[in-house]
Amino acid sequence: MPLFGLKFGKKKLKEEQRHLQANNRDFNLEFEYANNSIKTSKYNFFTFLPLNLFEQFQRIANAYFLFLLILQLIPQVSSLSWFTTVVPLVLVLTMSGVKDAIDDFNRHKSDNHVNNRPVQVLINGRLKDDKWMNIQVGDIIKLENNNFVTADLLLLSSSEPHSLTYIETAELDGETNLKVKQALTVTAELGEDLQKLTDFNGEIKCEAPNNKLDKFTGTLTLHGEKFALDNEKMLLRGCTIRNTEWCFGLVIYAGPDTKLMQNCGKTTFKRTSIDRLMNVLVLVIFAFLALMCFILAIGNGIWEYDKGYYFQVYLPWAVGVDSAPYSGFLMFWSYVIILNTVVPISLYVSVEIIRLGNSFYIDWDRKMYYPLNDTPAQARTTTLNEELGQIKYIFSDKTGTLTQNIMAFNKCSINGKSYGDVYDMAGQRTEITEHTEKVDFSYNQLADPKFVFYDHSLVEAVKLDDAATHRFFRLLSLCHTVMPEEKEEGNLVYQAQSPDEGALVTAARNFGFVFRARTPETITVVEMGETKVYELLAILDFNNVRKRMSVIVRSPEGDLTLYCKGADTIVYELLDSSCGPLQEETMEHLNEFAGEGLRTLVVAYKNLQEDYFEEWDKRHHEASTALDGREEKLSELYEVIEKDLMLLGATAIEDKLQDGVPQTIETLTKAHIKIWVLTGDKQETAVNIGYSCNMLHDDMKDVFIIEGNSSEDVLDELRTARKKMNPDSFLDSDEINIKFINPSTKSRILPEEQANGVYGLVINGHSLAYALEGNLELELVRTASMCKVAICCRVTPLQKAQVVELVKKYKKAVTLAIGDGANDVSMIKAAHIGVGISGQEGMQAVLSSDFSFAQFRYLQRLLLVHGRWSYIRMCKFLRYFFYKNFAFTLVHFWYGFFSGFSAQTVYDQWFITLYNLVYTSLPVLGMSLFDQDVDDRWSLQFPHLYEPGQQNLYFNKIEFVKCVLHGIYSSLILFFIPYGAMYDTVRSDGKAIADYQSFALMAQTCLLIVVSVQIGLDTAYWTAVNQFFIWGSLSVYFAIIFTMYSDGMYLIFAAFFPFIGAARNTLNQPSVWLAIFLSIILCVLPVVGGRFLKAQLLPTVSDKVLRKIREAKKRPPPPLPKTRLRRTSTRRSGYAFSHQHGFGALIMSGRNMRPKLPFTTTGTFSPNSEKNRHK
Repeated sequence: MPLFGLKFGKKKLKEEQRHLQANNRDFNLEFEYANNSIKTSKYNFFTFLPLNLFEQFQRIANAYFLFLLILQLIPQVSSLSWFTTVVPLVLVLTMSGVKDAIDDFNRHKSDNHVNNRPVQVLINGRLKDDKWMNIQVGDIIKLENNNFVTADLLLLSSSEPHSLTYIETAELDGETNLKVKQALTVTAELGEDLQKLTDFNGEIKCEAPNNKLDKFTGTLTLHGEKFALDNEKMLLRGCTIRNTEWCFGLVIYAGPDTKLMQNCGKTTFKRTSIDRLMNVLVLVIFAFLALMCFILAIGNGIWEYDKGYYFQVYLPWAVGVDSAPYSGFLMFWSYVIILNTVVPISLYVSVEIIRLGNSFYIDWDRKMYYPLNDTPAQARTTTLNEELGQIKYIFSDKTGTLTQNIMAFNKCSINGKSYGDVYDMAGQRTEITEHTEKVDFSYNQLADPKFVFYDHSLVEAVKLDDAATHRFFRLLSLCHTVMPEEKEEGNLVYQAQSPDEGALVTAARNFGFVFRARTPETITVVEMGETKVYELLAILDFNNVRKRMSVIVRSPEGDLTLYCKGADTIVYELLDSSCGPLQEETMEHLNEFAGEGLRTLVVAYKNLQEDYFEEWDKRHHEASTALDGREEKLSELYEVIEKDLMLLGATAIEDKLQDGVPQTIETLTKAHIKIWVLTGDKQETAVNIGYSCNMLHDDMKDVFIIEGNSSEDVLDELRTARKKMNPDSFLDSDEINIKFINPSTKSRILPEEQANGVYGLVINGHSLAYALEGNLELELVRTASMCKVAICCRVTPLQKAQVVELVKKYKKAVTLAIGDGANDVSMIKAAHIGVGISGQEGMQAVLSSDFSFAQFRYLQRLLLVHGRWSYIRMCKFLRYFFYKNFAFTLVHFWYGFFSGFSAQTVYDQWFITLYNLVYTSLPVLGMSLFDQDVDDRWSLQFPHLYEPGQQNLYFNKIEFVKCVLHGIYSSLILFFIPYGAMYDTVRSDGKAIADYQSFALMAQTCLLIVVSVQIGLDTAYWTAVNQFFIWGSLSVYFAIIFTMYSDGMYLIFAAFFPFIGAARNTLNQPSVWLAIFLSIILCVLPVVGGRFLKAQLLPTVSDKVLRKIREAKKRPPPPLPKTRLRRTSTRRSGYAFSHQHGFGALIMSGRNMRPKLPFTTTGTFSPNSEKNRHK
């Protein structure tokens, strides 16, 4: 029984095999399978406070301040009041706790939304409405059209013929084309008969829960017979039911055991590299603090032994102190309290405020707001902002992230003439804009209103009955595996296996060749208003080797024709020799289309003789019924008939990218950010998008394809690629080889390796599975990191996360993952930064992300503007904060040598309390919230400015040491200049001024003015707010000291304000101001001189770019060229790469079709009427 949400007791044994029985909850409960509720939250009402405090005190600084608080409660040790620590500590813990509570509350809301979705479950012979979270393994549930699949189900029966069920798997693999699942015949007979379903008591034995989306093995035992189960009979959680009125399924895996949740990865607490560095630095500072306290304690012991013992009349020892060593021991802890300001708690309060402020800038950025769906950018976490300025690797999903997942028929070539471009009156090609006149398809009542085309000459050719144009569109309307749906007359909806096919059939529809209906034997097309029924004799199906498909049809006139479409390189080999001149013209058009990033495809036809076809059909029937080598025999037969084809032309489809994707990728690449695409799509689709996005291009020396089917093959391919890119990497003297041959080296971080050119890498899912094992992972990361871009295809959600983890393991680099679907969640969680795109694939990615927005193009602004500014601001803040606190605190150290090591403070206690809280907090916050070295326009125009963040140049251990040395130097000046100026000094009226209070006032005034001048030097972008904060803080300081050191305050609170008259007696002396001015000059001069010489003699990349920008600002900015990103490319077919092999055979069998009533067009139509029947 869970106690307060925590489970105790014996650990559950690892499941080896799943055994369940349908409709038998008692039997299934014995195995303690997980129910269907999911939990992504971390706390509940009872565990929040203890768990959150435990997490917060894991931060070293918080534990340190708790320790200080305990020290301050000991009277013999305390040199400052306890409330100076407890108030800021409680404030920090409360702020962090509230933020964590809000984050977890949102996770609870998300969990509740999913867990409380309704579902129909079969209980005691009746369908009962229940919630998702109550579903258990072994339950039978009913799903309807457009329902989300509740759990991982075994499909039992459906409303479609042969119990087929259509599903969309966008959230699992990013693909929006429909997939077909089919129930076993023995369960299909159950139909929707609730009594039969209730009596169903099949027993399932299957594999234990795992993350493999494409595999499932199990057996169903029913009435003593065993039936094999595979993935084709499973409906996975995350899918959506489409075009299926209802289906029944048996729950196999529920909740956390489902394949979707198994792929989600663990939610980890993300911390920035600066956070991790600060933890190390805090430990270093503690050691430094302990060293200083030890020196002062030893000094106290010696002084008390040598001199203090004789001064007890004036300086009596504290109660209980009876020896010099014991006095030194107590002084050690007193100095720990006094010198604790080297790591003040206000540091962490300020860091949280800065991060919160920079998060608001992201939320408020109108240039990252997407008006079409009213989506602003959102910083969903406030702790990772500066890490956005250090990204070196981006892992991106493809579908919905880079692309809109919309295919558009863009251009075509018919009989040697290219269509799709728009020309002006002078015959010059013009750019297509939103103002360009569209083709009017209103003459065609069956046209798709969403289809857009701009070249009017193609419509004219169709209307003029051009034979080649008619044959071209007739081919597109016949040669496909699309399924039509016409719920209302004239309202056609196409369900395509591939988005490419959908685009082509829709184009034919608009140009007057409307694919209207199909049966297993016929295809009905409305050609220019006339209904024609073609007899479908054969579908020569697509596969990845053939890269083409053909159909053989008989026209109403009795003509036999083979229509073929496929990859250009393949179809060109099959053309008749008479097509030579047309081939050359079409090839020019193909090169032009491919150069624009379009997915090209060649179409051809062949007229067949009746006797030739009859002979071929007999052989085809024999091959299709062969028991052995069926696929090979069919493939040989297809080769026989698909030759001597007549070329018709080519199509060009645009896989519509999101706006600005190529430009964004180009800009990010210039910032030396490496982009890897991790997609569930097929290899050819991903490569096409790689070219369209300008990630891959023909100027690359090579694009390596890794597609081995064994560990040895993959290793050989990776090594061959690496040898070509960097032959020296195989030498025994190579740094990495030495590092990994010698097992004594602990660091696994690989240094950067340079390739001898620009390369790309493409690896598919099954090869990646081998590459992620054992010693191959090192080979993979070495080879892929040398490439400019890597594309991983057909990867599972978990593989995406594994690739990210691999780079994190071997590369000292900050990673970012961006995606829009549930299949990207594990990758988003694994990366240092996760970005979700509010797209078409639901909100799962956004809910798991650290930042979200609506379009990929906003990523460049997030990184190059907000990320870079956040990183620079945080680094400046930390450098300045450590400097000002070392300068402030170390004055106490030097003073200890002149005060008998008595733990007396240099400054007034009120100054110590207010220094970090009031006097110096606002100026540094002003700089940290508003500073920018260049504005957003220049940040995007000069992406090289991003490099220092990747190399972590602005704040690291060396920069920290510089801050410490700068602080030590300033503290020496700030102590000894006032000390020397005050030594034996008198006022202008002859009265003494060399007293402790005057010295303390002068030292603190010097300190405050010096640190104010320093922040002025560090500020690159001045605003009215900065000016107000700096001058305001100084004004507040002088106002407070003149008030606190006044006679009135002393008379009211004599014990609290002992510095009576110190301000007016000291600050009216010219010698004091001269000493203050000298301190400022000595503190600031080395900084100014050092920065000037460094910029002149050793300029960094940023210095050089900033110089260019200063020069550019002096002259008017040139207008931005309005050129389209183009590339020259080899031809690549974009044909039907999501097409499921075997779908053609399914259509010919008729198993996926239900009998429908004849429809009317112009008069009565029946495919089986006499006039449409051909002998």
